[in-house]
Amino acid sequence: MYSDQTETLTKKRIPLITLVGQPNSGKTTIFNFLSGKNFKTVNYPGSTVEYYVSRILSKHAVDANILDSPGIISLVPSSPDERLSVKALHSHPEYGAPDLVIVTVDSSQLSRHLLLVRQLQDSGFNVVVALTMIDILHRKGFDISETKLSQLLGCKVVRINGKTGEGIDNLLGAVKEGITSEQAGRRLIETRTPNSKRKEKLLESYREIESIENEVLFTLKSAKDDSRSSLASINEQLIVLGNNVRNRPDENTLRLDKILLHKFWGLAVFALIMSVTFTLIFWLAAPLMDLVNDGFSIASEFAFQALGDTWYGNLVSNGIISGVGSVMVFLPQILILFLILGLLEDSGYLARGAMLVDKPLSAIGLNGKSFVPMLSGFACAIPAIMATRTISNKRERFLTIFIVPLMSCSARLPVYALLTAFLFPPEDTLMGGIAMTAIYLFSIASSLVIASIANRLSKSISNLNDPSSFILELPAYRKPKLSVVGANSFNNAMQYVRKAGPVILYLSVILWVLTYFPNHTPQIDGAGRSEEEIVELTNSERIATSYASYMGKFLEPVLEPIGMDWRVGVSLVATLAAREVFVSSLALMFKVTEAGDDIQNSLLDAMRNAKIEGTGMKLFTTATSIGLIVFFVFALQCISTIAIVRKETGSWTIPALQLIAFTGLAYFLTYITVNGLRFIGVN
Repeated sequence: MYSDQTETLTKKRIPLITLVGQPNSGKTTIFNFLSGKNFKTVNYPGSTVEYYVSRILSKHAVDANILDSPGIISLVPSSPDERLSVKALHSHPEYGAPDLVIVTVDSSQLSRHLLLVRQLQDSGFNVVVALTMIDILHRKGFDISETKLSQLLGCKVVRINGKTGEGIDNLLGAVKEGITSEQAGRRLIETRTPNSKRKEKLLESYREIESIENEVLFTLKSAKDDSRSSLASINEQLIVLGNNVRNRPDENTLRLDKILLHKFWGLAVFALIMSVTFTLIFWLAAPLMDLVNDGFSIASEFAFQALGDTWYGNLVSNGIISGVGSVMVFLPQILILFLILGLLEDSGYLARGAMLVDKPLSAIGLNGKSFVPMLSGFACAIPAIMATRTISNKRERFLTIFIVPLMSCSARLPVYALLTAFLFPPEDTLMGGIAMTAIYLFSIASSLVIASIANRLSKSISNLNDPSSFILELPAYRKPKLSVVGANSFNNAMQYVRKAGPVILYLSVILWVLTYFPNHTPQIDGAGRSEEEIVELTNSERIATSYASYMGKFLEPVLEPIGMDWRVGVSLVATLAAREVFVSSLALMFKVTEAGDDIQNSLLDAMRNAKIEGTGMKLFTTATSIGLIVFFVFALQCISTIAIVRKETGSWTIPALQLIAFTGLAYFLTYITVNGLRFIGVN
């Protein structure tokens, strides 16, 4: 306890510099320059409230902590995450109030960004302004005088080039001066956040900001009149706030948006991008998956040869290595998914996606703010549910939370990949990509239908009718930084491994125990049989008399109507901890990796040869495989998701309703799918 208190006091004695600014204003770029990190806070509505804290690099000769906070538009919060951000700005729960606040200001949108600067100054913060996006301002034909702006604001102003780092040294000089000033030693006891809700005060602030903008911006002599004329003619066709061309998008952004935000072409491009994304997941991941697959197979075979056919040898080779390997083989696909989403985000396209889906989402009671949480749900439902904090309308937030688990998260990807590989040859990447795209589109369409029904029901039984609004800043199109995107994709994939890895390991051991005992040494008559046949019969007898078989056979009456048997039942129960465990559970149930055989191909072969006991019918068919896909699209099988929904909603009502409704719907639709396909001869 003493050491913890000492560490906390030590941190408080170190000066704290907090980076503040609107989304897309370049905060995290400056954070990375000063800290030497490659972190990134997402730059679109729906981001989880996360703070990155680091010590400033020693080479900069500034002994201070720097904190990168989520983007805020003003000090008057309009959503739960903004309230938390503003509260932490005034007094962070661990680091306290900042000695200095660096405010990033997009110089190409000066009038919008200076309001936050004025609010921070009025609240008593020690402020340094970092001007960013100078290149965009230049493309519009303007430049800015930071000296004049510094005089008018009464604080240090430094221009920063986010691509080259030019201006960082000047910023560090301002920081050194700022944290040693008298103002830095003062802590805010009572905040004096201006009451911007008063119309007169707000209008007065904007009049002052407009006056400042007119004084500090000037026209570049090298700007071509015809370029400005062309830009003006394009802007005349758009509905924008204000008549100042300096605050409007650049010409290239406008040209792209005429296509990408078109009511028909925009949706077509969006659908094309999503299709290409999932096709690339199959095509690019195939050689990497083979490499991971071979690695785990070699490790399994080596362990089996080294430890022998003993209980501990079987545990290591089949229980641990093969169990974990059967899921980790899909890690390249997950990594590529994160990589593509990162490229789309950094390019500025994801914000356009939110604009495109705002109108269709509004028809079912949501708006564009729900887009990013829903999209994040394709990675993991837990951060996606937390991302709904940006939705100020309580009913829309709860409705988004309700449907997020229907998004096909990355934990489902190994299951879908296995089942589509069963339905289509692995070398047919085109059909695999089309099938995967269809699965994801089906999950999206299903979630929208369910959201529409839930919206109608919620309106009739609740009084949550808060006003709804959707305001979104569209960032300029930029060339993604591959190093940053790659680093973040790798970090996200490693987070998946750290989150899922221990669960997979524990459950693999538990499932191995359930399938290996109590009859771990069955007596098999080996007369006239080869060694391979003896091993196969031993495994079959061991599983048939195992604890897992007792548990599975208890569930079998429920599984028979949907064409499954007790072995699939055991695997479905295991998915309550993590959906991806379904794959490793099947691998253990069928004992497919003896002597280190190829993990994925062995599992597929075992599925093709598996038969329902007592009937001789094939267990895995086209009908039952599609039925399993449908089941995984709808079923809520993640305990962690249930826990986070309980935390975010403050009651058990929504998580209990999700568990009952989604699981029941999954079973019903699986029954309809399997038996419907069998009825028309697909089996």
